[in-house]
Amino acid sequence: MSSRHSIVPATDEELIESFIQSGNIELAGDLFERYMQLVYGVCLKYLRDREPAKEMVMKIFEKLVAELPTTQINCFKPWLYVVTKNCCLMELRSRKSTKAREQIWAESVTQNMENDGSLHPLNDYDNQVLTDALHDCIGRLNDHQRQCIELFYFQELSYLQIAESTTIDINKVKSYIQNGKRNLKLCMDQKAL
Repeated sequence: MSSRHSIVPATDEELIESFIQSGNIELAGDLFERYMQLVYGVCLKYLRDREPAKEMVMKIFEKLVAELPTTQINCFKPWLYVVTKNCCLMELRSRKSTKAREQIWAESVTQNMENDGSLHPLNDYDNQVLTDALHDCIGRLNDHQRQCIELFYFQELSYLQIAESTTIDINKVKSYIQNGKRNLKLCMDQKAL
């Protein structure tokens, strides 16, 4: 028998020691293989989906290879179980945190998007007269106000998108839009007289 398995040390501790001394990743693979079903089962229990559980098994193997040389392990199987459980819990926490950040961002965008018809400065006017007057009034705005108003109302970009596309600070974008709306309203009101 000349297979590599015939020369592999029998105990977990011997495998760990051999891996640490030689750096041979196959030894870590042999050790991990003994408990791969346990690791997969724990991952599946916490993550409740096969693909993420499989991905987590691979991450845990990478973590095992990285940590074995620097970690004092008295009993490998319970240690691996705790590492697996902690990795799964951190993944779940990360997902929850990401979901919470996405929710906060969505609420923020909703609050910052004033495309509500009641807030639109053009609701009180009619068709071609409105269009002509509007173009004239927009032309009277300063460059930043005009640019932000056009991007916000005509291209329907959010404050953040305008800030990113123009490199204008988001707070200035808000200010330019607010002041631009006020100036448009004043201009349009004068034209209506």
